[in-house]
Amino acid sequence: MKPRDPIAQLLTHEVINMPSYMGNQNLWKDDSALRHWIKVEGGIEHSDHLARVGRLTGLEETFEKAHQANRHGPELRAYDRYGMRINSVDYHPAYHDLMDLAISNKMHNFAWANEGKAGHVGQSALTYMFCQPEGGVMCPMAMTYSVVPSLRLAPSLAREWMPRLMSTKYDKRDIPAEEKTSAMIGMFMTEKQGGSDVRSNSTVAVPDSDGYLLTGHKFFCSAPMCDAFLVLANTDSNGISCFLVPRWLPNGTRNNLFIQRMKDKLGNKSNASTEMEFQDTYGVMVGEEGRGIRTIIEMVTGNRLYCAMSSAGIMRQALVQALHHTSHRSAFQKRLIQQPLMRNVLADMAVEVEASLALGLRVARAMDQQDNLAEAALARIGTAVAKYWNTKRCPSLVVEALECHGGPGYIEESIMPRLYREAPLNSIWEGSGNIMSLDVLRAIRREPESIPSFMAEVKKARGNHPNLDRNIDELQHELDNLDGIEGRMRMITEMMALTLQGALLTEHGDNAVADAFCVSRLAPRYRGAFGTLPFGCDLDSIINRALPSFNANIQTGDEK
Repeated sequence: MKPRDPIAQLLTHEVINMPSYMGNQNLWKDDSALRHWIKVEGGIEHSDHLARVGRLTGLEETFEKAHQANRHGPELRAYDRYGMRINSVDYHPAYHDLMDLAISNKMHNFAWANEGKAGHVGQSALTYMFCQPEGGVMCPMAMTYSVVPSLRLAPSLAREWMPRLMSTKYDKRDIPAEEKTSAMIGMFMTEKQGGSDVRSNSTVAVPDSDGYLLTGHKFFCSAPMCDAFLVLANTDSNGISCFLVPRWLPNGTRNNLFIQRMKDKLGNKSNASTEMEFQDTYGVMVGEEGRGIRTIIEMVTGNRLYCAMSSAGIMRQALVQALHHTSHRSAFQKRLIQQPLMRNVLADMAVEVEASLALGLRVARAMDQQDNLAEAALARIGTAVAKYWNTKRCPSLVVEALECHGGPGYIEESIMPRLYREAPLNSIWEGSGNIMSLDVLRAIRREPESIPSFMAEVKKARGNHPNLDRNIDELQHELDNLDGIEGRMRMITEMMALTLQGALLTEHGDNAVADAFCVSRLAPRYRGAFGTLPFGCDLDSIINRALPSFNANIQTGDEK
């Protein structure tokens, strides 16, 4: 008897009511909000470069490489086959491809290649786009970008290292930096006993001929294959100083950087994070002795802007995935995107994404104008505010976008689980929510111009919406009341973020988005859940503005 074909018996296996493959995205062309806010914040001259990067980073091939780099994570190779200690990390080829893509497109140095020309605005847009397919590769990009202000405090080191950092030729080889076509610089700050309290660090540095020898333990050392690192260590009784620690010594031998183990992290799997032991490890002092925290905070500021923009990018991609799924999936005789509650959820998420984008790019513009006292003050306090709020909103939005998919969004073949695991990272890196709030308080107390500059910015929008006017007044009242202010700083930082977002959207944004923001986020009854926009918001306009071009022909309103 001839056996029956088992495939032919699967009569129910007809795939219907499932979204089509998304295929290539264009992270610049498909994002009308990004193009709008780049123009508002003065970065329009970078459009050609951003368009090129948006096309490349949106390719299905790029997303697949990101998937592979995270699925096949880095592996510690402490010793070579001859038993020599090399303290190396091996990466999947896809990771190196993504590193090459990032470096060749100036993800690590765009701001410095365009100083005086909205360089930080352009840098922030690049971060926003590249973090949509992949966040792990962006860790060394962010640190190399943000190290420059600290490095410039040591002119001799800047002369040596800046040409390497400005190169766009990726070189993955583990050899002395002077022999490479480019270099990357990371940072090792925290220790197990202190975490964010770096003043409790126990690593010590003692003078030795032309540098210092460091001994101690660093608890979180990400991107350990960078060519050098900024490190905090104590110098006798002078307190904490900052040092540049290279992977290789000037004589061409390996520095004493001993990787103890790899961290098994929740997310950010493509990026290696390690624990590192220093034992007579060579370093060169950067900045003044005993002023290490002040020196490295220059680097931290840039990383905080990166965190804000990275979170905005993750939110954007989560929204794009939700829009695609709901545009093609039907339930109860309608596409999901046409269901009234789902339309509210999608529009609400779109408002959040655009508000986070506007906030981050405004801070970036302030960083581009450091010669202006008011803008410099806004940048100083604004980085902490934007970092706090964008990173706080990211996880809840990604969860909501995942929920829009139902069960399919919970499967590892989808990008949603990776976005979900990536979402909390930026709220932890470079300072948790409490640290950000206390940093805002520090600016209030130590920099008299910070709050006047901030309030002057939001008051430009007074009269645009009654809810915004009320929030401006309430924020001023909170700032004027110093009683118990430390315990209120999360609330105050949130109010600052929302008020600035409302001001930006009503001054320069889309009317439907701005109105929805003000009647929801700035209303007394707002509780933060997505899908709670009040009746009367123009949901169709908001969703259509957020829709990528490959979904632009989808009717979003109720079918007649």
